[in-house]
Amino acid sequence: MPDIAKKRHDLRLRRHRRIRRNIRGSATQPRLAVHRTNKHISAQLIDDLAGHTLAAASTYESSLRSGHTGNVTAASEVGKLIAERAKAAGVTSVVFDRGGFLYHGRVAAVAAAARDAGLEF
Repeated sequence: MPDIAKKRHDLRLRRHRRIRRNIRGSATQPRLAVHRTNKHISAQLIDDLAGHTLAAASTYESSLRSGHTGNVTAASEVGKLIAERAKAAGVTSVVFDRGGFLYHGRVAAVAAAARDAGLEF
């Protein structure tokens, strides 16, 4: 990695660790972890106590990969899908983990779509 890219990545990981000190997911209220790349976005529901992923949704999936995968519209689709899968798993309330990314743009779109689809956080 070039120096500036490595520095940005390291700073994001520092923010992520700082956030994760205070956020824990459980079976009743799992952690909704969001990860963003330039081309894709993914979200997972994680039970940190058991160390299990309860549900996941991503633009890597063939159903969401048809159009653009790196924009706010695709992020909204991921948010709706993760909310549907959460309801199927019996989860209604989550703790949001932005993963060190700014709560803006695609990360905020995932959160807003999940809230609109019925998840509470």
